Amino acid sequence: MKAPILLIISLFLLLSCSKNDADESNQDSAYVDDDLAGPISRPKTGYGSDGSYEVAKISFPSPLYSGKNVEIFYPKGITSPKPVIFYSHPYGGEESAYNIGLYEFIAKKGYVVVFAPYPTTGVTVEERYDTLWQSFKKAVTDYPAIIDTKKVGFMGHSFGGGASFALAHRGFIDEGWGQNGRFIFAMAQWYSYEITQAELQGFPENTKLITQVYNDDVTNDHRLAIDIFKNINIPNAEKDFILIKKSVLPTFTYTAEHNLPNTQSSYDAYDYYGIYRLLDAMIDYSFNGNAAAKNVALGNGSKEQVTMPSYNGQALSPLEVTDNPSPLYPQSKYSFQCGALNNPRIANCN
Repeated sequence: MKAPILLIISLFLLLSCSKNDADESNQDSAYVDDDLAGPISRPKTGYGSDGSYEVAKISFPSPLYSGKNVEIFYPKGITSPKPVIFYSHPYGGEESAYNIGLYEFIAKKGYVVVFAPYPTTGVTVEERYDTLWQSFKKAVTDYPAIIDTKKVGFMGHSFGGGASFALAHRGFIDEGWGQNGRFIFAMAQWYSYEITQAELQGFPENTKLITQVYNDDVTNDHRLAIDIFKNINIPNAEKDFILIKKSVLPTFTYTAEHNLPNTQSSYDAYDYYGIYRLLDAMIDYSFNGNAAAKNVALGNGSKEQVTMPSYNGQALSPLEVTDNPSPLYPQSKYSFQCGALNNPRIANCN
């Protein structure tokens, strides 16, 4: 099972700053001896299946975080710049090894991902945002032969999920990135700083959004994600709010805790089917306009979107999708509550 990694570092952070049922016709996944935990292996075809590119990497010193490197993962052998995803990691996840499976998945599919570490302690939230932003900017400035800023996604988890909206606004509005394709993919998000209500209402028309929360998360109040999802100006047809629930098999439990996805503590089918599959389709829809991809990424609860794989006749819990999310649990469940005084958007907690 995925072990929570933020129980201890949460204390430091406090100081330093459903539409469809499962599709029972889904074919059982045969066991393959790969590096995924549990009995279900990677998708063999379609969205979420590994791409054919080898992964190359470039590292350069972080412009603001001394002793750390920004890393660019990209398809080996490319001869022209490729669409890019700027990734903002969770608090404490400043080593790329924590979620290396995600970055390599993106590069294998033919795209670029920029991973930028920021400090865990000793700095303000604003300084962390600036570290992320300056890292992304330097990657764009120094590697134009690799990075195509006409097609851009911002993706983040926890602290990085909350930060992705302000960073995306800077990229999309201030820099004009993403003129031919834009999206945000926010997971288990923490508080969102440096984004005003007016700015949330000012995202470009071609911006798309997936917001994910995890049912067993006890770290970040789902109201934080609900607030941004409801107040951003992206129309319902171009955004979905997705809840992932755990699945209990006789020999393995696929959990939906705060640290989904990650490659370190438990790398399993939920990483691939719950996150990579939707991201893969979101990229194809946002950057290429593929209607079939939209039905997977932003299917509004379609069978193709919500159906998870099955094993020995037992289907995993389907994704729950809505355009009008509401909190399932009281704020007391969470370490970081919407009503906390350090939430800059506390007025939007319901």
